[in-house]
Amino acid sequence: MMDRTIIRVAGEDPVGFLQGLVSNDARQLTACGIVYAALLTPQGKYLADFFLVKDGVDVLVDVAAPLADDLFKRLSMYKLRAPITLVREDMAVSRGTGPGPDGALADPRHPALGWRVYGADLPEDGTDWDALRVAHCVPEADIELVPNDSFILECGFERLNGVDFRKGCYVGQEVTARMHHKTELRKGLTTVRIEGHAEVGTEIAADGKAVGRLFTQSGGEAIAYLRFNRAEGALQAGDATIFMPETTRLD
Repeated sequence: MMDRTIIRVAGEDPVGFLQGLVSNDARQLTACGIVYAALLTPQGKYLADFFLVKDGVDVLVDVAAPLADDLFKRLSMYKLRAPITLVREDMAVSRGTGPGPDGALADPRHPALGWRVYGADLPEDGTDWDALRVAHCVPEADIELVPNDSFILECGFERLNGVDFRKGCYVGQEVTARMHHKTELRKGLTTVRIEGHAEVGTEIAADGKAVGRLFTQSGGEAIAYLRFNRAEGALQAGDATIFMPETTRLD
């Protein structure tokens, strides 16, 4: 069972309230019902990622439970005197990759990630979520995504439909836009081949020099954060050997 928390954003224009805060265009909720986004620091660093879900005139924020307290506090701080209420909801969140039940919403990050449904406590369908995340280089909160440290473009948010560059200002937008307009990112997450096993967070080295860090592993592959211009040849992560693909694997 997923460890998720639901925060209901209600009141006058909850979409407009969120629009000025999050990395994606919350106005898309009218058309698609679910949007993937993040809240950043003013310096552009990741604080939390979540799904925004349309529920009547309200918006549900579906966030990993370990991040919920801080996210709730930050949304409350930004609320100031706006006619908005924030309430934690006791609501089940289920997911799967087979045929979805009534009311299921397609995961907006990648078609392979199936669907999500709210308000129904459904049994797990046997999907190997780590294998899917590794295969498609999808980061997860408190593993690959580190609050106050990660940059969302280095973590693939553009590819995962988690950021919009036309929506206008939001917290951390300036730094994110500058990174977007660089010719290429020199660091970031990618899928690599791995022989052996190392703990999540193990440093990756090339010729004894640190070039990145190892994260989720599955079926001979892993998600790694690397300095692309330094990660050449066979790399070491503890007792495991890491091999870069011929082209940087991001999908």
